[in-house]
Amino acid sequence: MLPLFPLDTVLFPGCRLDLQIFEPRYLDMISGCLRRDQGFGVVAILEGREVGAAPDRLASVGCEARVVDWQQRPNGLLGIRVEGARRFAVRTLQVADNQAVSAEVEWLSEPADQPAGVEHAELQALLAALIEHPLVVDLGLDEPVSGRQLLADRLAYLLPLERAQKLELLAELDASRRLQQIAEWVALLQE
Repeated sequence: MLPLFPLDTVLFPGCRLDLQIFEPRYLDMISGCLRRDQGFGVVAILEGREVGAAPDRLASVGCEARVVDWQQRPNGLLGIRVEGARRFAVRTLQVADNQAVSAEVEWLSEPADQPAGVEHAELQALLAALIEHPLVVDLGLDEPVSGRQLLADRLAYLLPLERAQKLELLAELDASRRLQQIAEWVALLQE
């Protein structure tokens, strides 16, 4: 069973997310993951809230998160930075007495990465502009991106798309199709 962290966001492989942990169920989960050197699943909440009882409905696809840094915040809470790793499909959910959620998952395997081509130059330029935004700079996503997988995932993560659009992109394993869909949506945003 993979421990899950339901959030109002969609995490993608190769992308980073900062979290502030304060609920006992998530402190226990993070502690266990660090002890076992394993990740946890980030899944988008479709109905319900992040805090309190387990959400009513979760997305059927998610992304494994690995803790890459942590620190005690000035407010005494635990701050962690995670990086997205593997995609997964949720098969069965289990909610514990403390409202911690875990799932049986199927790991989704992506095709071998291909280099981004000339046809992706505009999307690469868009990513270069996005990573200069002050809120993104702090995440350290500025390393060069040459492959289609990471280009598609970073754009899907950083663009202001609807949650349903992001989940559609997370579920699509073919990076070329993800890039084509992103290009279509960007063109619509520019109209």
